[in-house]
Amino acid sequence: MGGGASTPALAAAVAEAGGLGFLAAGYKTPDAVRADIDQLRSLTRRPFGVNLFAPPAPAGDGAAVARFAEALAAEAERYGAALGEPQHDDDGWAAKLALVTELGVPVVSFTFGCPAAGDIQDLRRAGAAVWVTVTTPAEAVAAAAAGADALVVQGTEAGGHRGSFDDAAPGEIGLLALLQLVADAVDAPLVATGGIATGRGIAAVLAAGASAAALGTAFMRCPESATAPAHRAAIAADGDTALTRAFTGRTARGIVNRWMREHPDAPSAYPDVHHVTAKVRAAARAAGDPDGFHLWAGQAHALAREEPAGRLVAALWDEARAALRAAAGR
Repeated sequence: MGGGASTPALAAAVAEAGGLGFLAAGYKTPDAVRADIDQLRSLTRRPFGVNLFAPPAPAGDGAAVARFAEALAAEAERYGAALGEPQHDDDGWAAKLALVTELGVPVVSFTFGCPAAGDIQDLRRAGAAVWVTVTTPAEAVAAAAAGADALVVQGTEAGGHRGSFDDAAPGEIGLLALLQLVADAVDAPLVATGGIATGRGIAAVLAAGASAAALGTAFMRCPESATAPAHRAAIAADGDTALTRAFTGRTARGIVNRWMREHPDAPSAYPDVHHVTAKVRAAARAAGDPDGFHLWAGQAHALAREEPAGRLVAALWDEARAALRAAAGR
């Protein structure tokens, strides 16, 4: 949920209801992340997690990024916002890694890659459990070898960015198949994510060998979430989703809109393209135009419910237990 929907209030509500709430650190300054953690700890004494973006791959084709930026001139004019300059930054990697270590965050998860074994050991010595997002069996083997405590197994159904180590070859395996492949490749706790929006979905991944289920889109209509109104409305509707690089230069799943249809040829260049498009997307979001910004959502987005996060956690747990009992009976 990097970049908007994640809030301390949402993470606290999930934690208080018995789940493990997460804060997204992506696209935020280290000071903003510190403030979020402080606020979350003022709302709950329960464990929580923070998600960090691993450093990106080396910079891509600058000429391709420039050509894509030229193709976006009409978007900038449409929303009255200037295109940004491409930047190949690491989202404050070292500072955020030091911050979660200093603050003793209970669970630190990573996406877009696996930290070095030394960084994982430093976090573990500080008392953190380290989770790494994987989208292929090979990534799972590498993360386990580096010392990850658990693997977040992300199926291709998931909304938002693919957590793949290499965007040039993002994992595109469905969650059920991926769970089985990863379980066969490594001996580690697995957290299943991607297209899970109901208690039945949670029951399914538990039966398939996961130790836990991670839900994202399912919480984006909760009042504690900071999801933009136009994004909330799109999640509640029946729109199709697709994978695209059109908004950030990294493969991600969102609800199909005009921007996605008109800009299918974005280069694999993250976060360079993200910085080029960020101001234009922000202007479209502020204007309430769902065709001008990313509508990240998983394939089961239409099942997301508009209710308080704590009540949703309780309902999902009751549904999951009922589904497991029914499956055992069958």
